[in-house]
Amino acid sequence: MKAQLLDAWGGPLRYGEYRDPTAGSGEVLIAVRACGVGLTVVNYMSGRLGRPESLPRVPGHEFTGVVVATGPGVIGVRPGDRVMSYFYLTCGRCDLCRSGREPLCRNHGGYVGVHRDGGYAELVALPEANVLPLPDGVPFVGGTVIPDAVATPYHVCASRADVRVGDRVLVIGAGGGVGIHMVQMARLFGGRVVAVDRDDAKLEHCRRLGADAAVNITAPDAHDRARTALDGGATVAIDLVGSRETLAWAFGLLGPGARMVMLTTFEGAGLDVVARQMVMGELTLLGSRYCSRPEVLAAARLVRDGAITPVISQVAPLADVEGLHGLLRAGSLLGRGAVTIEA
Repeated sequence: MKAQLLDAWGGPLRYGEYRDPTAGSGEVLIAVRACGVGLTVVNYMSGRLGRPESLPRVPGHEFTGVVVATGPGVIGVRPGDRVMSYFYLTCGRCDLCRSGREPLCRNHGGYVGVHRDGGYAELVALPEANVLPLPDGVPFVGGTVIPDAVATPYHVCASRADVRVGDRVLVIGAGGGVGIHMVQMARLFGGRVVAVDRDDAKLEHCRRLGADAAVNITAPDAHDRARTALDGGATVAIDLVGSRETLAWAFGLLGPGARMVMLTTFEGAGLDVVARQMVMGELTLLGSRYCSRPEVLAAARLVRDGAITPVISQVAPLADVEGLHGLLRAGSLLGRGAVTIEA
């Protein structure tokens, strides 16, 4: 098969022909049709999620495709099924998995594309538990946003921030792959959304997708403009950038009783919290980590039904994926990118 292989954390990809994988016991072999390209891939290629012994590795965790074979013990998937991936390698047996909190699995085995090969390849073998049905009518390219870029916002809005009608929702990093779907999801849950980014073109797209206001964070009066748009303060603030500056920026815009959600895990990024402000405002700080399998399926139904529009601004063949990585590093990619693989 043809694939992109990462030999060293932080190093370049090597495109070439490699041995085809096979489906072992409890595994499914998938012919990849498309794979999403977002900042999560670029970040974990730098080594932030991996271990030295897990290289070389085929990256890519948001992929769609068709089942071509199943190994012994597989009972819920058949050849010919249209499928998508689930990012986390979880046990499915511990108390947290069984209670629907799979991202907190006590026996977490790592990540697809990091601790076992992912979707930057013509073929990939995964445990059956990491293979979920792609709804009929959802194109392979459009479906690549579901497993992360749409399902993560669903988890935030439904399970963590509990976004509801009348909430004033601040989204920082709104033009990125997760952010632009977060704008849509928060709107779908009834929130009035203020989108914040550095790029005016991205912000205009956020407006077209339902943001009630958009603020360029580089403007001298950006903080004041955001506060005005939020009617004095956010009831929900979602930071997708994860820097010390953006965390402080969001915290300073919280209104009474607000919930602030943090999703990034960069080392060294932190927030100075004033206890008096937390108490007097009855504020809530929340971490949010990926999503459960049922939440991925719920996100898929929203895309199928047209409630969420996939935003994929650049599509390239697998051989040219590094060009998409360059756009991501430059901050110029609207939403997600995707690579395609011919059947």
